[in-house]
Amino acid sequence: MSGGQTRAPGPARSVEGAPLAPAPRLLPALAAVYRAQLSRARVARIPLLFVATFQSVGIMVLMRGVVDGGEAARAVVAGSSVLVVAFVALNLLAQYFGQLRAGGGLDHYATLPVPPAAVVLGAAGAYASFTVPGTAVTAVTGSVLFGLPMAHLWVLVAVVPLAGAALAGLGAAIGLLAPRQELATLGGQLGMSAALLLGVLPAGHLPQPVAWARDLLPSTYGVEALAHSYDAHPDWLRVVADLGVCAAVGVVSLAVATWAYRRAAVR
Repeated sequence: MSGGQTRAPGPARSVEGAPLAPAPRLLPALAAVYRAQLSRARVARIPLLFVATFQSVGIMVLMRGVVDGGEAARAVVAGSSVLVVAFVALNLLAQYFGQLRAGGGLDHYATLPVPPAAVVLGAAGAYASFTVPGTAVTAVTGSVLFGLPMAHLWVLVAVVPLAGAALAGLGAAIGLLAPRQELATLGGQLGMSAALLLGVLPAGHLPQPVAWARDLLPSTYGVEALAHSYDAHPDWLRVVADLGVCAAVGVVSLAVATWAYRRAAVR
């Protein structure tokens, strides 16, 4: 333009922000985290699953020398089977989340467009999935070893995911709430030891204060449900009630673990 001429202003343009991406949905995000965790842990966790199964079978072999049959045998087999779940879903998951928190791995998950619940549930589901073969092998081996009927072993289809959810939520909460990685490992080990001592030993042989502590352990109800399935005529209402307790504890423990994840991720 030449000297004093000015250009007439054009029509005002409205400036609008770009539309936001839709919020991530829980189920697709959960499936993605589950597949990623399953693929990551497949190689590293299979040897540990073998150790957990071998440990449970070894406990049953040792107990075979002092337990002949009856209620005590059912308790030993059921407790040893659920112990595989406790070893992986409680112990290893506590160590995993404790390591993530100590090493800054939670920062990686915090940058991903996935809800916190998907991270916790996906990791818990992946770890619990590894317990299925070991639990089945332990239950079948124990049934043969103690001469127990296997007609109702299909109850494992409900026991493994429900007890796994309860113990995995507890393990994740321990790992995320522990101030140090070493304390997360210690908490997971203590939890697995409690599942061993309070789950494998017959309840009728325990002192009353220890029996009360046993009632507070989530895996106890999975053990009871599996043990009652060995009866000639199982009390299915009692089995369903025990599984219902496992489900309720699982919901609460996974909710606490999700809250703990949010709390640890923003620090």
